[in-house]
Amino acid sequence: MRKSARYSTLAAAGLLALSSLTACANDAASTASTGSGSNGDGKGTKVKIMVGGLDKVIYMPAMLTQRLGYFDAEGLDVELLTEPAGVQAETALVAGQVQGTVGFYDHTLDLQTKGKAVESVVQFSRAPGEVEVVSTKAAGDIKSPKDFKGKKLGITSLGSSTDFLTKYLAVKNGVKVSDFSPVAVGAGATFISALQQGSIDGGMTTDPTVATILDKKAGKVLLDMRTPEGSQKALGGPYPSSSLYMQTDWVNGHKDTVQKLVNAFVKTLKWMSTHSAAEIAAKMPADYAQGDKALYTESIKSTLPMFTDDGVMPENGPETVEKVLKAFNTNIQNADVDLGKTYTTEFVEAAK
Repeated sequence: MRKSARYSTLAAAGLLALSSLTACANDAASTASTGSGSNGDGKGTKVKIMVGGLDKVIYMPAMLTQRLGYFDAEGLDVELLTEPAGVQAETALVAGQVQGTVGFYDHTLDLQTKGKAVESVVQFSRAPGEVEVVSTKAAGDIKSPKDFKGKKLGITSLGSSTDFLTKYLAVKNGVKVSDFSPVAVGAGATFISALQQGSIDGGMTTDPTVATILDKKAGKVLLDMRTPEGSQKALGGPYPSSSLYMQTDWVNGHKDTVQKLVNAFVKTLKWMSTHSAAEIAAKMPADYAQGDKALYTESIKSTLPMFTDDGVMPENGPETVEKVLKAFNTNIQNADVDLGKTYTTEFVEAAK
């Protein structure tokens, strides 16, 4: 089954992608696999993948696949680069600077309405993995998304999936998008600092940022979407988020390479499903724990329920994503989105 997408990229966004790639070059150099050999399609085996935050637990399969040696085992030379927000990772893909993006599946729908054919080739997750937190100071005033009116809410960046989901939660609970202020604060230290300093009253973020916030008692959990049950409660169904998505034309022209990538990622998802959070943490770069291995392990444990074990798109997942985006996104409200072109199960089925 195929599924695809469209997007028009602003010139400024293109420049952002180029500058971002330059900024990430040193980091990426240390995250390259050493695979070699022909990929069988005459296109070479070098692949660049931009990740919307390599150290985020929701995107953990990218680095873990490299650490487990599965890219090398498939004869691939994969270079992982990192951007702080999924929308910036998406920009790098659309600008043609990378061949794939590890980011949220919902971007494929948004892109389709803007003329860009992009599809998820392997689905890492069945829930967003996101958590809406509120600062300790604001916890008394924000009991649910109904209280978002007049508040400053942190997101990674404008146009990001945290932006999308925050807008949906507001609209679903009777708050207009214009009634609150989204504030781009990234993730990690910048998010936590904004929360502590009162620059934001709350916001949406992922582990390990969530675990650190709770450990510092800087905030409290308002909505937890790290599990399928949490996704069902907040969004009304499974919400496929973390995925590897690529431009459809590139996929069609490099099927052997894409298959090898998917093989590697499916192996990782299966490995994750049979190993503990502590065993997974032990495989990740030491600096991801930021000096607290126990807290990092706990953050992985809290997020593990979101992941699939086979890379297959969850049933009714695309429909849930479309419903969420249509609640506030006028582009999608006025478009006839072809969900059948926003993802493909061709490669995960073959990986089985």
